[in-house]
Amino acid sequence: MSDEENDAAAPPPYLAAEAIADRLRDRITSGALAPGNPLRDAALAEEFGVSRNTLREAVRLLVHEGLAVHQLYKGAAVKGLDVADVHDIYAARRALELRAAEQSFTAPQQALDGLDRHVSAAERAAEAGQWKEAATCSLDFHRGVVHLIGSDRLDRFFRTTVAQLRLAFSEVPIEAEFQSQWVPRDRELCDLLRSGRRTEAVAGLARYLDDSERQVVDIVRAVHRA
Repeated sequence: MSDEENDAAAPPPYLAAEAIADRLRDRITSGALAPGNPLRDAALAEEFGVSRNTLREAVRLLVHEGLAVHQLYKGAAVKGLDVADVHDIYAARRALELRAAEQSFTAPQQALDGLDRHVSAAERAAEAGQWKEAATCSLDFHRGVVHLIGSDRLDRFFRTTVAQLRLAFSEVPIEAEFQSQWVPRDRELCDLLRSGRRTEAVAGLARYLDDSERQVVDIVRAVHRA
């Protein structure tokens, strides 16, 4: 293939940067990248097979999303959250997840069935003691709840919100103790939504978010005190 054909096949730089940002965001959501982890442009550019300029643009996108920070003399790193970030995340969660539960009667059956797949995956991970995986599946479940609204724009927004939330989860000192409480509650919410018991689902989800926010705030405050 000629150089001209190679150039034609390569995606535009901004699309390449978005694709790399997507992959890094997914690593944050899965817990593979935790707060404070460096985002070294040379190493990551080599890993992904892109230029350092493209990698830097990808990191710039993550900074804009509140997932990374630039550190003086140190380069970029995954961001650690503060209490204000946590409150902001949960404000967004309430606005979207509660609305999704309220209007879940409009959701297609495929979207409702997807909730069960995520919760079942979380239950299997919990049974195996794979708490990081259980947390990822739980986050996928809540992404599925927002997906019930049927808006690609909101799905994209909430994808970043979930990645930000995972940054807080990464600070949990005993992952099994924290994550084990949410799997059965996800199952309860899933079954309520799938059976059309929307009033109960909204009330249960509101309690869930209140309890989760309180605990995550306490975790983040403890990290900052330390």
